[in-house]
Amino acid sequence: MNDDVRNIVLGVMATGVSASLGWLARTCLWRRRLRRKQAFFGLPDHSESLLVVNRNVGGPELAVMRHDVFALLELSALIKDCHAHVQVVAHDAARQGFGERTEFCLGGPASNRRMAAHLSSLLPGVRVNVDAEGGPDIGALRVGGRDYRMEGGRSEYVLLARLTAGEPRQARPVFLFCGQRAITNQAATRYLAREHERLARKYRGGSFVLLLRVVNSQAYGPDVVELVADVTGPARTPAPEATSAGAP
Repeated sequence: MNDDVRNIVLGVMATGVSASLGWLARTCLWRRRLRRKQAFFGLPDHSESLLVVNRNVGGPELAVMRHDVFALLELSALIKDCHAHVQVVAHDAARQGFGERTEFCLGGPASNRRMAAHLSSLLPGVRVNVDAEGGPDIGALRVGGRDYRMEGGRSEYVLLARLTAGEPRQARPVFLFCGQRAITNQAATRYLAREHERLARKYRGGSFVLLLRVVNSQAYGPDVVELVADVTGPARTPAPEATSAGAP
């Protein structure tokens, strides 16, 4: 074998080794990111999860708003990426506690009874005005003694929460998307899909409650979202009126 042939063979071998090492590195990185994503969402391989759907306020029991359907599709894609399974359940048909299966609960307490139960038991510091004759205060969120009123199509708010019971590494989380309108629920699911890696690093698999503002949805849809504040503490602390008068 002359020098030219030997150099060609060595070059081919070096290229093959480099390609194999690159493939292995990419595979390891992909698997690492997948495991982190699965840990954040509480969705190991072949695990089960729940999508709890709401209904159109004032409409038939199973009528779901268009933007809520889009939100469910985005959540379904996240679950599929984690190699997990999902069961879609109506809000009034979910009869179980939390911690055994990851749950994604969508919609405000006026359209979702399970959301109302979660707010009462898990986030006693949150109040939502569900009075149909509430005027400008309808749908207003109250957290930490401050009201966040909706300006339809211009400025709307949604709570995005990840909550666990007991040890964070053992219990499956429940994710809440409690918005003033259906489009804000979709905005929160899109924000979660985009920011889950950063949220996982910041909160290390623990609970959090974020208040988000959807900006000018009539022009930008669910795409422009601002983080208003981390309200984990106030949201999980019983409001003074609830402490004195009892939970609603």
